[in-house]
Amino acid sequence: MRAICLYLHMHQPYRYKRYSIFEVSRDRNYWDCDYYDKQSNQRIFEKVAEKSYHPTLDLLERSLEKYPGFKVSLSITGTWLDQAREWDPSLIEQLQRLVASKRVEIVAETYYHSLAFFYDQQEFEDQVKQHMHKIKELFGVTPRVFRNTELSYNDEIGKWADDFGFKGVLAEGWDKVLGWRSPNHVYRPLGAKNARLLLKNYRLSDDIAFRFSNRHWKEWPLTVEKYQDWLNMDSLRGNLINLFMDFETFGEHQWADTGIFHFMDHLIYSWLKEYDNKFVTVSEACDIEPPVDEISMPQTVTWADTERDLSAWMGNSMQHEALETLYNLKKSVYATNDARIIEDFKRLTTSDHAYYMCTKYWNDGDVHAYFSAYDSPYDAFMYYMNVIRDIEYRISKAKQSRIR
Repeated sequence: MRAICLYLHMHQPYRYKRYSIFEVSRDRNYWDCDYYDKQSNQRIFEKVAEKSYHPTLDLLERSLEKYPGFKVSLSITGTWLDQAREWDPSLIEQLQRLVASKRVEIVAETYYHSLAFFYDQQEFEDQVKQHMHKIKELFGVTPRVFRNTELSYNDEIGKWADDFGFKGVLAEGWDKVLGWRSPNHVYRPLGAKNARLLLKNYRLSDDIAFRFSNRHWKEWPLTVEKYQDWLNMDSLRGNLINLFMDFETFGEHQWADTGIFHFMDHLIYSWLKEYDNKFVTVSEACDIEPPVDEISMPQTVTWADTERDLSAWMGNSMQHEALETLYNLKKSVYATNDARIIEDFKRLTTSDHAYYMCTKYWNDGDVHAYFSAYDSPYDAFMYYMNVIRDIEYRISKAKQSRIR
């Protein structure tokens, strides 16, 4: 038996607007704030929905109908769900149909796609619970497997996931951690009693997610036949191949005219037509075999950039100052007991905001610039800090109103 565990991540942040220092503490009701560029956020969401969300969900739904052996796992941030509910509810309705098939599994994560685990673990756990509540409310299921934002993982996260009661946790199958071992097996987090560790096969995943349309890649064009040969060869190193990637790989990162949708449709058919091949959800992947070994990651590993660490979000002084200033506000934010201030605080924990402040160069820098809504990392930092300053002002006004 050989299995593919296909997992796709769905996320859109709330991008804040170019918030001037002259807008901070202006004379207005302290709750009447609009930090976010609604027009831009709606435009981006609707554009990506047209290019990626709708056609990819259609592909998944057709595949579920055509191939009884097809299964897929999805993680969907709360910020994506909130935007979909406002601007394209039909996406949620289609996701509900997919989950109702019992062959689509939802993975738990932080509601706001935050890096709260590294700053405030109570905030982190609250966001995980908030996300699980939303998934239960919308889809009627309780997630059993966890992924941290950007697949960030270390031994402490593995222990937390085990203690919390998750069946499994997802992580990057990075060579520097695995050494001679293969990502194509089930592992156990360091010291875990029950949880399993599923590791992304990053080479085979990134062949689709990043290299598929690269005409300078020596393997271009990537055909299903060629990729199937690679899957067959890699299966000799273990019978579980974890293909983890962004949902927007299909249609947004790899445009439709590259042939990505036809490739995926043909790949599903090609894989399943071979005897004893199957697709599994993340929970099923945890049960494919007993853990073959225990994996320790004392240093945090992510699926981002060439370093596979947290430097994409915590690699320079701007990022450190922004995140530390934000999380230092938490106690004061919650003391206001004002749902609007708390929601604005939580949205600012979204990791994309720090990502926009990254100052890396070369290929990694190009990727950061592609996703950023701002002219430079320094602009992203300036506008973000202005929003934080205004939240500080609102906190002070909230205190004054309570005193009165």
